Amino acid sequence: MRKLPDLSVYLVLDRVLCGLVGMAETARLAVAGGATVVQLRDKGADTAAMVAAGREIQAALAGTGACFVVNDDVEAARALRADGLHVGQDDMSAAEARALIGPEMILGLSVENVGAARELDAGVVDYVGAGPVFATASKPDHKPPVGFDGLAAIVTASPVPAVAIGGLKARHAGQVFAAGCAGLAVVSEICGRGDPRAAARILAEAVREARG
Repeated sequence: MRKLPDLSVYLVLDRVLCGLVGMAETARLAVAGGATVVQLRDKGADTAAMVAAGREIQAALAGTGACFVVNDDVEAARALRADGLHVGQDDMSAAEARALIGPEMILGLSVENVGAARELDAGVVDYVGAGPVFATASKPDHKPPVGFDGLAAIVTASPVPAVAIGGLKARHAGQVFAAGCAGLAVVSEICGRGDPRAAARILAEAVREARG
């Protein structure tokens, strides 16, 4: 069995929002502030660019124990020997992704509704990204928001732990964990801030309080 990392404070990097700070430095500061997972997501980058960015991020995270996940790009995830790969419903099937990455790498899957959650194979997928809870500008092509009731329904239907995503802020931590989630994923709540370490600390403290 693959051992899941602490999914509680899950940062999804955005190259544009990270701005002059850069993705690697944002990741380093966020983990110093309490982020437990860092996902590299850059839909506009080719595999070579993803690998180059991933190496910088891995160097920045060396020795921290944070989990490093690559979004969508299987070849980049394999080249980087990332801790995990995350795919969406429209990227490829979870079974195909698992066949490509092998048995050891963690696999996350975006899930937008109860039906998709029920169809999951827990032997293939390790966790789900559930949502979007709210509409978010960081992913303009997202599916309709599910709200916290929809989030709770997805969590109940899923055979694997869920990380909530979609327009979430630190103030939503209580509702996210009350819905049964294992973690809270953010983009602009950390990437769009002048001090990623302080922003991550605020989020991590909210998560600790919500988890009791």
